[in-house]
Amino acid sequence: MIEGVGIDITEVSRIRKSIEDYGEFFTSKIFTEDELRYCSEKPNPFQHYAARFAAKEAFSKAAGTGWNSDFSWQEIEVINEASGKPRLRLGGVSLEMFGKKRIFLSLSHSGDYVTAVVVIES
Repeated sequence: MIEGVGIDITEVSRIRKSIEDYGEFFTSKIFTEDELRYCSEKPNPFQHYAARFAAKEAFSKAAGTGWNSDFSWQEIEVINEASGKPRLRLGGVSLEMFGKKRIFLSLSHSGDYVTAVVVIES
């Protein structure tokens, strides 16, 4: 049974500006060490940062909690399977709340925009 669906669209330029203006203050709040490493190795790292940001936003919407809940940005991590397929890895409170659920993630890029869709299923 589907328990939640979340979608987010993020401008790559907005994430780029946040990273350029706030640097580590921004990136260390939002991204895990593995996400930082993954994105920094890409030819267009800001597109990948934006996709991960959108995925975390979409998860918070699917969870129905927004960012006013007890979990943090870094508890929701975007990882890639060997095939390249993205998925979410949860930790902390988010793992306690949603660890037994099936979570689906889809990411898409086009120009200055990235989208993420998250479906949570019991």
